[in-house]
Amino acid sequence: MALVLHAGNTNKNAFKALIAAEFTGVKVELVKNFEMGVSNKSPEFFKMNPIGKVPVLETPDGPIFESNAIARYVTRLKADNPLYGTSLIEYAHVEQWIDFSSMEVDANILRWFIPRIGFAVYLPVAEEAAISALKRSLGALNTHLASNTYLVGHSVTLADIIMTCNLVMGFTRIMTKSFTSEFPHVERYFWTMVNQPNFSKILGDVKQADSIPPVQSAKKPVQAKEPAKSRTKDEPKKEAKKDVPKPKAEEPVEEEEAPKPKPKNPLDLLPPSKMILDEWKRLYSNTKSNFREVAIKGFWDMYDPEGYSLWFCDYKYNDENTVSFVTLNKVSGFLQRMDLARKYAFGKMLIIGSEPPFKVKGLWLFRGKEIPQFVMDECYDMELYDWTKVDVSDEVQKERVNQMIEDHEPFEGEALLDAKCFK
Repeated sequence: MALVLHAGNTNKNAFKALIAAEFTGVKVELVKNFEMGVSNKSPEFFKMNPIGKVPVLETPDGPIFESNAIARYVTRLKADNPLYGTSLIEYAHVEQWIDFSSMEVDANILRWFIPRIGFAVYLPVAEEAAISALKRSLGALNTHLASNTYLVGHSVTLADIIMTCNLVMGFTRIMTKSFTSEFPHVERYFWTMVNQPNFSKILGDVKQADSIPPVQSAKKPVQAKEPAKSRTKDEPKKEAKKDVPKPKAEEPVEEEEAPKPKPKNPLDLLPPSKMILDEWKRLYSNTKSNFREVAIKGFWDMYDPEGYSLWFCDYKYNDENTVSFVTLNKVSGFLQRMDLARKYAFGKMLIIGSEPPFKVKGLWLFRGKEIPQFVMDECYDMELYDWTKVDVSDEVQKERVNQMIEDHEPFEGEALLDAKCFK
């Protein structure tokens, strides 16, 4: 019998077991056509969980409910699973952070969010207490992550899976950028986790909430309608009143308001530039040999310092880049979130070093003489880097630009682990 998980496909508590299954190599199937409020109220479901809560995992040995217990079970299906650490103390720390995630993070996110969407009574004092408690918890988590890539050890554990799934609710529903910016290490950790393949396969594309949901009135249970009174046999049937149609007065035809034009990006209002960004991107992509003579020379021939600017970036926390695939995923996530600037930017990101900690350095070409404000506002990764404007009159800096564009190796005396291009 396959492992069958009873839950909706957007249930963050179900995600815990599904992600653990991806890391463990266990097949867990989501039950088909699950409908919350219907499927979990059936007699069959109550046999698996007497209070009708989801998720529930069907196993050959019987059902399991409570999401953390399900995730633990799936993890334990593989002997010596590294998701539980590699020593007794690491195992204890995994359990410690699972409890912290559930009792300090998830509980306070729910105390803040649930009343706002009308599933509990909204009390401003209670909300204030929930937010204060959540900030205290995230502050403690932020301090831990300032010197740790993961919650326990040097790779993903079940603690990271459960913490990330609990944070997903907060980041996507109520914790806006202005709220989470107080906790930069939590932000870095969260976006690193959700962009790892085994996470993103289950979570999909994660977007941060733009605003806090407005307060709604508490939802009341729907009352069953009273059955219509049956007409007695002798009661005469009332004839429906016939409305005599009145001649319609001619109404003035209301002219539809023309749709308002979409506001232009400020960069589109800049004076025209002699540099056509798409032409440079085509030249870069199509040059397969003699790169210096063709692509690099072509770049400087096209470059317009009045219409564009070049910037070096250096990652602030290179000492944390101790695991190669995590560092690569971190850079990939940054490039994905820069998609909003694709029309106005070109970038090269180098991951440097043959052994940890790896250095991350980049070169970016932006439309305009400064880094666009909308990029600074909307891509949280920007504040994780130190940015320095390139002085193109300095031949040393210009040569550094050349080497970064062409993935020159060694770069500044070190081997390249990888190079990624944004175009």
